[in-house]
Amino acid sequence: MSAEESPQAPAGLFELEPQPPSQADGTQSPALGAPVPAASLPIARVVLETPVPHLDRTFDYLVTAELDRDAQPGVRVRVRFGGRRLNGYLVERVQHPEAGVKPIPLTSVVSAERVLAPTALALAHAVAERYAGTVADVLRAVVVPRVAKVEREGPGVPLTGPERPEPGLWTVEERGPEFLEELFEGAAPRAVLSVTPNGGDGWAQRLAIAAATTAAGGRGAIVVVPDARDVGRLSAALEPLVGESGFARLTADDGPTARYRSFLRVLRGEVKIVIGTRNAAFAPVRDLGLLAMWDDHDSSHVEPRAPYHHAREVFLLRATLEGSGALFSSAARSAEAQRLVLTGWARQLSAPRAVLRDAAPLVRASSDDFEAQRDPVLHAARLPRIAWEVAKKALLSGPVLVQVARKGFLPSLRCQDCREPARCTACTGPLALTSANGDPVCRWCGTYARGFTCPICSGHRLRASVVGADRTAEELGRAFPGVPVVRSTGADSVLSVPGAPALVISTPGVEPLAEGGYAAVLLLDADAQLAPEGLRVGEDTLHRWFSAASLARGRSEGGVVILTGHPSPQGQALVRWDPAGAAERELAERSQVRLPPAIRYATLEGAAAAADAFAEDMVDAAPVRRVGPTPGEDEGEHRWILFFDHAHGAKTTELLRRRKALGSLRRDPMVRVRVDDPQGL
Repeated sequence: MSAEESPQAPAGLFELEPQPPSQADGTQSPALGAPVPAASLPIARVVLETPVPHLDRTFDYLVTAELDRDAQPGVRVRVRFGGRRLNGYLVERVQHPEAGVKPIPLTSVVSAERVLAPTALALAHAVAERYAGTVADVLRAVVVPRVAKVEREGPGVPLTGPERPEPGLWTVEERGPEFLEELFEGAAPRAVLSVTPNGGDGWAQRLAIAAATTAAGGRGAIVVVPDARDVGRLSAALEPLVGESGFARLTADDGPTARYRSFLRVLRGEVKIVIGTRNAAFAPVRDLGLLAMWDDHDSSHVEPRAPYHHAREVFLLRATLEGSGALFSSAARSAEAQRLVLTGWARQLSAPRAVLRDAAPLVRASSDDFEAQRDPVLHAARLPRIAWEVAKKALLSGPVLVQVARKGFLPSLRCQDCREPARCTACTGPLALTSANGDPVCRWCGTYARGFTCPICSGHRLRASVVGADRTAEELGRAFPGVPVVRSTGADSVLSVPGAPALVISTPGVEPLAEGGYAAVLLLDADAQLAPEGLRVGEDTLHRWFSAASLARGRSEGGVVILTGHPSPQGQALVRWDPAGAAERELAERSQVRLPPAIRYATLEGAAAAADAFAEDMVDAAPVRRVGPTPGEDEGEHRWILFFDHAHGAKTTELLRRRKALGSLRRDPMVRVRVDDPQGL
């Protein structure tokens, strides 16, 4: 492996060879039946729906008199290109084509609905440049897939703005009411909010109030959350403020028809507030005043398709382009959000320490010296003495949440004697137990491993690497007989539980809300959650802990959180309830070793020769530091990492785009490029 610093980029290294002027599809104009052009602005510039990098530009087509009325900027069109028919978007009408181009007519206008607004197109260009992608790839997220019958329903009546709501929970945070006042008055405040816990969905109430306040001032608001569960909670918080029809939902879980209907309501200016998941960040809201996001650290905010953009970065670009306010809120805080505070891009909003002390639960770590002396078998027991005592007392007054690392019974096994991970002899997959009396089974191929023998020490006994939710529920059910046990995992999540005594066993991210908050929260498997390798493991784990702990009652109401496992910086931050301090420390450590988000990076992955050539060209052209190669996902592939400063970000991503286009034009083997991938390191 090597690490190299590159020189400054020589001018024009990745310039594409000039193409001979031609009409859009490279064919000759039809000789017979010459089309009649439109009387005014007869040339349409079209962006094609194609991911091919070297076609990432507009092409000129002729607008005929027949299509003149419908062929307006922003509509979907069909065109001929390279002997095929492709979809595209008409982005501009001009009087003359590019020099030397002989445009052929548009094939058809798919719909007269102008679905691509100029501001949305500008944002798509900015996102493509930020992530070294193509505009066509971004437009998949910008424009919701068409449902023709919805267009035939016709426009509705624009809603009047709601009445301004009371500040509500915003009075808890310092400068919170001031932030709302600025939104109402038409300013563009930008803030990072560490939400003060209240034992429930206080985050949803705060975001709903901020959105309604912005709409009451006559401007639009977009609120993006990680998943459908959060969309439901935000909807419930918004309805009392603006009514059921006072906002639009943009999420794939609602289905294509409902989603497109909501998209058209927003596009036509009938509604000012939009809530949804990651691609709602592109919603065509008019006169945008607020872009708000819940838990920007969550990986659900990353688009899994090229160009792999993060909704947070889309918001940052859009806030700059449209001059809108921005709000990033979470129970914890990401290093990226903390960087916005430290650079002055956003202000910090948080409760005074005295208020936070009463609102947050009391957090106790089972690993402190006092508990270690009281419990001599502390680290051998999965449920330490302090956790058992707190749970027993808490169950007298309300439910107890138990967070475990994994679902299942025993999802990971090891040899009892040598601690080697237990593997399937058929496919080398990990072995697991699905029930107390079952045989070990491979999680990959389903083969049962009866009569297990360790290939390292020839041992026959197995032990658990991680205990799952099912086994935990069984164990705690025996420890607390007569207490109802509720399980909530990704496969069968529970949204809420009553305030009556119960044990709620949950995996991270799907913890139910409890009426009145949980009397206690037990965070088990802390060591297992911190064990995996990766740049963001500690940050991810701390976010899970803060999210679960925020569901407990406040200290003044007797709420307690127990954290098991060995001492860790993340555990110390939770005990102090200091998400901002943890994020600042994380950012400082990464800055010292020059890792994201202190700097930016891109990964290149593809066939070995093609990836090596791509990386070599980038080192010659851009101010980057190259690390690699390492083996790629598939056999014969190489993976390179290119690090570069924020100051050189725009230049480097532009060179990445040019190099991709050049490789595409030359028909080189494809090299996958991902910029600032949160899970890439």
